[in-house]
Amino acid sequence: MKSALILAAVLVALPAGAQETPPSCTFGAGALPVETLPAGTPHGDQIPIDHVVVLMQENRSFDHYFGRLHYEGKRKSEGEPLDASNPNPLGGAPITAFHRSVAGNFNANYCEPADLDHSWNGTHREWNGGAMDGFTAENVDPDDPTGSRAMGWYDRSDLNFYYILYKKFATADRYFCSVLSQTFPNRYFLLAATAFGHINNAFPVADTDYAPATGTIFERLDAAGITWKVYYAQIAFAQLFAYVRNLHQANLAPVAQYFVDAQNGTLPQVSFVDPIFLGPTTVENDEHPPADVQVGQAFVASIVKALLASPLWTRSALFLTYDEHGGYFDHVPPPPACQPDGIPPALSMTDEPGDYDRYGIRVPFVVVSAFSRRHFVSHKVYDHTSILRFIETRFDLPALTARDANADPMLELFDFRRARFRKPPRLPDAIVDPTGLQECANP
Repeated sequence: MKSALILAAVLVALPAGAQETPPSCTFGAGALPVETLPAGTPHGDQIPIDHVVVLMQENRSFDHYFGRLHYEGKRKSEGEPLDASNPNPLGGAPITAFHRSVAGNFNANYCEPADLDHSWNGTHREWNGGAMDGFTAENVDPDDPTGSRAMGWYDRSDLNFYYILYKKFATADRYFCSVLSQTFPNRYFLLAATAFGHINNAFPVADTDYAPATGTIFERLDAAGITWKVYYAQIAFAQLFAYVRNLHQANLAPVAQYFVDAQNGTLPQVSFVDPIFLGPTTVENDEHPPADVQVGQAFVASIVKALLASPLWTRSALFLTYDEHGGYFDHVPPPPACQPDGIPPALSMTDEPGDYDRYGIRVPFVVVSAFSRRHFVSHKVYDHTSILRFIETRFDLPALTARDANADPMLELFDFRRARFRKPPRLPDAIVDPTGLQECANP
């Protein structure tokens, strides 16, 4: 009955005559890349990438950050419609998309008066069966009675480093987070290709908690003798998994060590980088609202530039994305996805119905590499498990679940025949506007 109700809601939301294309879920856990990819596709040592760096920031949708990229130099990247809007919860004219940092919009230019709803329930209501019209109603707040902050966007005048980075290197405008929910479930998909029943942010209680039956990417790397580290600015998210928490504390290092390893050419084969997740709005650098977005941009710039200056640059690839949309509007309905395994989400009677058979809201994504295709935009569907599938493809590792087994490994974003960025490009400094910083400190 639940599945029938979800299907009915989706069909109502779709335009007349439109039908969703079901995903291809041919392969299962354990599938090797060579078994799933077309003949002749490079894999293993045929891919000239020896060092993979994964940096996942927090809580920004594609339209919110890069809906203006189309209008500011990268025309093939789909733009946010100029008439994008959501209903006004107080009645009257709809709330249209607007430039978030224009003077007079709330109390500060680069932070928010309140966080936005990105929970399982809130995200499902924002998605609203594909109508994408629940963002304002779900984000009503005493400081924002119409929820209009969900419709705000930034552009190059606010995020100059990002806009130049995303213009130069290969990006994707159909990269979705993995589940219609918040941080933890989406980060589980990045590291384990499943949320193994979780729909919200909860911590392990017992030593044996959070040990998915299909394992994590860290077990796969260890089994193949692939070196790895998690560099953390505050805490290492990977510690939620029992395998890392109980057995691999030595693989966790403060982010200062990342800069040393990048400079010395001693980065492991696979690295994950975690920002400051909790702190004052002027210190927290994960870009999670209400933190100052420019502080997060500066952190990312430091990670990127350290890799560009590293002797490892010509054999490296950095994947930059966001865990989920953070409650911000995006106009592209997420498509159906492959169920990762046989574990359904643990829903209560008050939770919105749903499953792991649909991607979450679209988020920004860029590949920074000497082999990244210049100015390229991919329109293929990806999610966080596509990053996993790239790692698995590069090192010939078996898939963890059906989700990553069927994920596109994003090879389209690379040209392995020629290193277009063998000489690292010059990138601007990531400026933190002092006035905006002060406004964020004293909203």
